[in-house]
Amino acid sequence: MSAVPTSSAAALVRPAIAGIDGYVPGEQPQAGKWIKLNTNENPYAPSPAVARALAATAAGRTLAKYPDPMANAFRRRAAEVLGVEPDWIICGNGSDDLLTILVRSFVGEGQCLRMPYPSYILYRTLAGIQGAACEEVHYQRDWSLGDDFAAPRDDLRLAIIANPNSPSGTLLPPARVAELADRLACAVVVDEAYGDFSDTNCLGLVRDNPRVIVSRSFSKSYALAGLRFGFAVAQPAVIEQLLKVKDSYNCDTLSIAAATAAIDDQAWLAENRAKIIATRRRLTDALRGLGYDALESQANFVWCTHPTRPHKPIYEALKANGILIRSMNYAGWGDGLRITVGTDDEIDAFLACLKTI
Repeated sequence: MSAVPTSSAAALVRPAIAGIDGYVPGEQPQAGKWIKLNTNENPYAPSPAVARALAATAAGRTLAKYPDPMANAFRRRAAEVLGVEPDWIICGNGSDDLLTILVRSFVGEGQCLRMPYPSYILYRTLAGIQGAACEEVHYQRDWSLGDDFAAPRDDLRLAIIANPNSPSGTLLPPARVAELADRLACAVVVDEAYGDFSDTNCLGLVRDNPRVIVSRSFSKSYALAGLRFGFAVAQPAVIEQLLKVKDSYNCDTLSIAAATAAIDDQAWLAENRAKIIATRRRLTDALRGLGYDALESQANFVWCTHPTRPHKPIYEALKANGILIRSMNYAGWGDGLRITVGTDDEIDAFLACLKTI
């Protein structure tokens, strides 16, 4: 069977798809021994309650039936933890699924999505899939966001703010997010994939402004990146509209059970969060001691630059020694290195190798 030429395949799909570059995730080597500090995974095992929930759920005939399309067991427990009602929550196959639902719901062909820059480049890809424009408003050099982010635009349908931001790990105070959201006429998504590691969050804004939506992930703080589960919080009238767009069964039975057990174990979350933050502090101080400019992070990673040395060779030398970090270059802004907060042993190995480069 002959292969379809790339040019011919591009002619088969929608022009919006042919004209964009697909999102490229961080490296996920499947063989060999690596210290992975490149994709912001939690370095620790999830709550023991997760394994128990998975085992119990897999027993009997449970998996022969379709899952609950609304993930109501999770919604009820999460509502208690978050201080909202269950109908304020929509669940997804990871927070990326929620972001896809949100962009599909609010942004149509020829309309506009606005995002800060540099930030999570998946937002740009999701806009492109819709045949929509993506307007990137540059952060100021101190990683604050100016009033131009709230500038009026007739075709603007959605603004997304990663908070804490990636790659910087910096946080906009909720009061600042509220100011920008109040001035914008469109829906505003606050992507809090790293929110459990930060000092503050924007969940309270959802009650005050019906256009604010907060999304969360279980991949980082709950150590469930391999399971895929996320959720978003919005006012019920907004949730009602988003439910029209999600897949019928976008969360499987195992992920619902695991996520419910995970969010129920808030003691585990508190202990894990404390370990990550302590190691983050040590990593930040050590990088500064080696001459790097390391930002104060509110996430489970640290963004750093070196004033005189190029960054890509540092990444390559670490990779040659079995250590993966993320080398990122943003046109019109610059490049740098993003290092996930691993275990203390992993960070010790990383720092020891970095000193020899």
